[in-house]
Amino acid sequence: MLYSTVPAAEKRRLLRERLASGELLRFPGAFNPLSARLIQQKGFEGVYISGAVLSADLGLPDIGLTTLTEVAGRGQQIARMTDLPALIDADTGFGEPMNVARTIQTLEDAGVAGMHIEDQINPKRCGHLDGKAVVDAGTAIKRIRAAVDARRDPDFLIMARTDIRAVEGMDAAIDRAKALADAGADAIFPEAMRSLEEFEAIRRAVDVPILANMTEFGKSELFSVDQLRDVGVNIVIWPVSLLRIAMGAASRALDTLTDEGHLTSRLGEMQHRADLYDLVDYEGYSHFDQDVFTFQITR
Repeated sequence: MLYSTVPAAEKRRLLRERLASGELLRFPGAFNPLSARLIQQKGFEGVYISGAVLSADLGLPDIGLTTLTEVAGRGQQIARMTDLPALIDADTGFGEPMNVARTIQTLEDAGVAGMHIEDQINPKRCGHLDGKAVVDAGTAIKRIRAAVDARRDPDFLIMARTDIRAVEGMDAAIDRAKALADAGADAIFPEAMRSLEEFEAIRRAVDVPILANMTEFGKSELFSVDQLRDVGVNIVIWPVSLLRIAMGAASRALDTLTDEGHLTSRLGEMQHRADLYDLVDYEGYSHFDQDVFTFQITR
């Protein structure tokens, strides 16, 4: 009932343990708190909170228009609704090193288990679009060092994302990944890898966990969990998939409503009322009310 009873520190500790085990962790992207609870119900290991999804949810493109307040607020709403660890997209850290430090502590307070910060210039853009530009190695390293220095909970995961593969090639991506890991990053997110061999090259280059982004319609082929596990990937995210599926279904439903005047033909595609009530734990709230209001006064 209400929110998760697992403290944020415990979620972070357990995430660290699972990453240390070498297993591959699956983090579908939650587009709202309810979808985070569904991800937990279906047995996944974590929840991802995408900056692209947060922007789209506000009707905005993914070009760095969202603020730290908006991102942290949405992160808190999602993280508190699930027992799973939540990993959040912090874009470029919302400013210079001191801003990055504030971002880390604000996201810690929001209850997420970790974040990633990227090496694009401001304003950034979606990692799978053309025309990206990245900062120099010194600036990228300063961002990570600022994040590490600001962290208060040692289990809070600081992941470095590098977008340099699409700009300067694979050799530069390997060099940047090494530099970011040496700067203190707990994990590496190499964006827009084009093959399993490229993921494998990053795996060989660093001793920290690596993440694979399996976003649809992007630069990367959509590899399976087994394929990614075989090349040593530790976390896989599907950042926008649930939003895309939900919006696709909503679009088709609106077309049906226009064409047929009702949605009877779409009932089989809908989440049943009973399933929704189970997901939000109506029964738990009912029992709570009964316990509160059903009592006797003793003298």
